[in-house]
Amino acid sequence: MSEKDECSANNDPNLAGSSEQDESLGATGGAELENGNINFLEKFMEQLKLFNKPAQETEDEKPKPEQLLKEVTFQGVSDYIQSPKCKNIIVLSGAGISTSAGIPDFRSPGSGLYDNLQKFDLPSPQSIFEISYFKQKPEAFFTLAKELYPGEFKPTISHYFIKLLETKKLLLRAYTQNIDTLERVAGISDDKIVEAHGTFHTSHCLSCGKSYTQSWMRDVIFKDEIPRCTDESCGGLIKPDIVFFGESLPPRFHTKRMEDFNKCDLLIVMGTSLKVQPFASLVDSVPDTTPRLLINREKSGSEDVMLMMIFGGGMRFDDEDNYRDVFWEGNCDDGCRALCSLLGWLKELDELVETERKKIDEAKTKM
Repeated sequence: MSEKDECSANNDPNLAGSSEQDESLGATGGAELENGNINFLEKFMEQLKLFNKPAQETEDEKPKPEQLLKEVTFQGVSDYIQSPKCKNIIVLSGAGISTSAGIPDFRSPGSGLYDNLQKFDLPSPQSIFEISYFKQKPEAFFTLAKELYPGEFKPTISHYFIKLLETKKLLLRAYTQNIDTLERVAGISDDKIVEAHGTFHTSHCLSCGKSYTQSWMRDVIFKDEIPRCTDESCGGLIKPDIVFFGESLPPRFHTKRMEDFNKCDLLIVMGTSLKVQPFASLVDSVPDTTPRLLINREKSGSEDVMLMMIFGGGMRFDDEDNYRDVFWEGNCDDGCRALCSLLGWLKELDELVETERKKIDEAKTKM
């Protein structure tokens, strides 16, 4: 399937699933169950079995997975990355990796996007990202899009850390909830990126499906105009290929999910509350032995017992028998620098950030 076909599939009303809010800029996702997702069904049935068994019986029957970390600490993760066993790293990221670029997340009190939408007089804050409301009143979305449009922000240290993983041939894939395209701006290869909740990188006509570039869309939005199809026989509304409430996730998300996670040697999760499904369930898609590192301001992925039972075991930082989950508390940029310091990569990271940001500045001066 081509990239155009994948993005166009988002606009098919027959694919729409139920949805709930996400913390990344305009990123939303439905709680979808993919057809043929045998791993998901097996884990769901296993959780139901365990839920109904006495605690002692469950503990006795469940085999202990191999512990790959010498110690379940930040240092242990660093040592593991440098070992021959760690060859394929998957990164899951949310709005927290972009906040230092000046892009607000959704939920932070006072500064979150939902707290600052009153001026649009919406029925509810999330209406601005509901496909039905967008079709009726697109003005609110495009007013906001002008303020937050990709191209106005630089990638953060966290984005360049992911790029550094690719440079060192350790990055299997970077899954992001964000639609700000900063992974692309940071130079991460398109093939390494899965934009789970869509992207501003391309846009399509909701009526005829004609594709439009990010630069074309930007020019129209910055003229304070509503983007309409240039085909004289159409004139339909143009929408960026981001996933609104009421739309399905891109097919690429499901395809790569099935392809990637059994190969994952290390899962790094950064800047996400892990509240939105199916993205949050990705933490349980890796093998039971795979170490998992969370870099975030607070623990996430372990507090909702019902969701853990349905979608998987969640992160188990505080369990007595925790053998693989490590939490680093703080903002994502600091966490990435701290890990690079342990790995002996800090100079490389700092040089990469400086060099690439300089290129961005030079490119802007030539425009």
